[in-house]
Amino acid sequence: MSQIKALSIEEALTHAGSYVWIDVRSESEFARAHIPGAVNLPLLNDDARAAVGTTYKHEGREAAVQLGLRLIGPHFETYYQSLLAIGKSSNKKILLYCWRGGLRSQIASTLVQWSGNPVCMIQGGYRSFRNWVFSTLETPRKYLIISGHTGTGKTEVLHRLMEKGECVLDLEGLANHKGSALGGLGFPPQPKNEHFENLIATTLREFGTNQPIFVENESRMIGQCAVPMALWIGMQSAPSIELVVDVETRIQRLLKEYAHFPLENLIEQTQKLRKRLGGQHEQAAIDALNQGDFKRWVEILLVYYDKSYTHFLEKHQIQSEKLSWDWNQIDSALLSLIKVSKHGIEK
Repeated sequence: MSQIKALSIEEALTHAGSYVWIDVRSESEFARAHIPGAVNLPLLNDDARAAVGTTYKHEGREAAVQLGLRLIGPHFETYYQSLLAIGKSSNKKILLYCWRGGLRSQIASTLVQWSGNPVCMIQGGYRSFRNWVFSTLETPRKYLIISGHTGTGKTEVLHRLMEKGECVLDLEGLANHKGSALGGLGFPPQPKNEHFENLIATTLREFGTNQPIFVENESRMIGQCAVPMALWIGMQSAPSIELVVDVETRIQRLLKEYAHFPLENLIEQTQKLRKRLGGQHEQAAIDALNQGDFKRWVEILLVYYDKSYTHFLEKHQIQSEKLSWDWNQIDSALLSLIKVSKHGIEK
């Protein structure tokens, strides 16, 4: 029987498409954060892992291993079949990892090996991946900031740039949040911050370090997700292009984006802005919602959002090159943006 091959995280990522990645950690470990694209097949569930950990602490490694094997034993056949089923359905080689490339991934790898199917494990496990994430986030890159007032359509611009083959880091898409009080509407739950970092790092891996990367101007917090400090610092020193869109177009875009949500959700989110809007303006916004006057509601909120945007630019001393943006001439507008961005890098 051949020895189980241990891949470095760099080797595994280089040939990522050749493998189905199986995370054998417990369900809560996986839920907190994991290698993007991996599937979870816990060798020990949360309760069993807690019991083994307690035994290790009070009785030592040998007793903990014995307990672990006793807990796993009745499920060996089912687990074996599940591993092979995942490999067969993906038509790929199996790549396993646990926290640090220890006993859990070794046991799971041995089970696959018994079947005669090829199997690899990640040397150093998930911990080695996290070290790679930290290193990737620290690597200097050429960011290009897309800024503009609320309703400009910055996210759509990023998506359009992506379609044209440009390098784009969509932080709001990765965070499942648009960064504002209304930002969580229509999104699934946000990832934990650790997994948000994992998603950013694996996205950046697709780009060369010398390629310009478009990213939207963001606050440090996007909902409950924090932009990693190294990335945040890189964004603050990057050239910025401000898209200038007339107010009426912004209002209509925001109406299209939010007016279809249930009234109670819009009221609830508006109430969260009470301290920033002031009680009088908050009540006026809610009254507008109750009367079905969504345009008036948007107009009231834009007063706050526009002030916040100006304050953000002044606080961080952001100097932007302004670019008039016409959504009716999207192709020419995108070409202008790409041209301006490349000119900005060369300066």
